[in-house]
Amino acid sequence: MPLSIRALTVGPVAANAYLVTDAATGATVVIDPGDEAPRLLAALEEAGHPPGEIWLTHAHFDHIGAVAGLREAHPVPVRLHPADAPLYDGAERQAAWFGVTVRPPGVAAIDLADGERLALGEHVFEVLHTPGHAPGHVAFYASRAGVLFSGDALFRGSVGRTDLPLCDPAALERSLRERLLVLPDETRVLPGHGPETTIGHERQSNPFLV
Repeated sequence: MPLSIRALTVGPVAANAYLVTDAATGATVVIDPGDEAPRLLAALEEAGHPPGEIWLTHAHFDHIGAVAGLREAHPVPVRLHPADAPLYDGAERQAAWFGVTVRPPGVAAIDLADGERLALGEHVFEVLHTPGHAPGHVAFYASRAGVLFSGDALFRGSVGRTDLPLCDPAALERSLRERLLVLPDETRVLPGHGPETTIGHERQSNPFLV
């Protein structure tokens, strides 16, 4: 059975939050709830599948700003790579750099590890550690469904910025070439901002990669 994926663009910097459901079982996760918790909750209620967990590709404020609001209604576990703990714990401070106010997540995250396999109903997602844009940045790859949630590492026609605190341009280059571009060409890429793409399209046409 396929995955049901609903993307909602939220917040002042237009980040993509994803509601991901295994169609066979109804098991659901929220990936990168960056803002607008009431809107995300309404979408979950409309779908009729409460979330079992929250998965974070990284902990920049625009990807975690709705964690607290979601967990008030659904006190579920939050998963994050431990290298992003300083960003996660400093959500209010980093948002203030951009003149934005967010609520702190208010819950300790469960550590993700590179290569870890996360089950969502009948689907399995592999955690790919892809540092560079953030030290604990990860992507979630479901090989059976041919879907990659790339966070802010890879976009349609672009790549993640590396001019923020804790960024590492060389690490991002390695992450892109050694972890993401090796995936099958037909892999759908669902990024943290902007429209979806495929690995093949980006390998052939992304000006930062060709």
